[in-house]
Amino acid sequence: MAASKSDLLQGTLDLLVLKVLQPEPMHGWGISQRIQQVSQDVLQVNQGSLYPALHRLETRGWIRSKWGASEANRKAKYYELTAAGRKQLASERSEWQRYASAIARILEEA
Repeated sequence: MAASKSDLLQGTLDLLVLKVLQPEPMHGWGISQRIQQVSQDVLQVNQGSLYPALHRLETRGWIRSKWGASEANRKAKYYELTAAGRKQLASERSEWQRYASAIARILEEA
């Protein structure tokens, strides 16, 4: 069965959110739009997946949130990486690269 555009491997969403938040704080809608934009519309994150992930990351201490005004001047919750989140991002990124390389080797095998 083929994966749809919205399917993500388990655990991948946390990594993507941490990476997207690395340069600057963003609100939830901005996070999902950035993932979609950078992936050239291959990855689409729905709110039913994003907000539980944000809550999970905040509970783990990897991100923190604060209220602010969105671009449309509406109240929005902004998320930013913590020091622990930056450390986790580095660890998960390294593990993901190792995992992706292993899969690539299998796919390239004659």
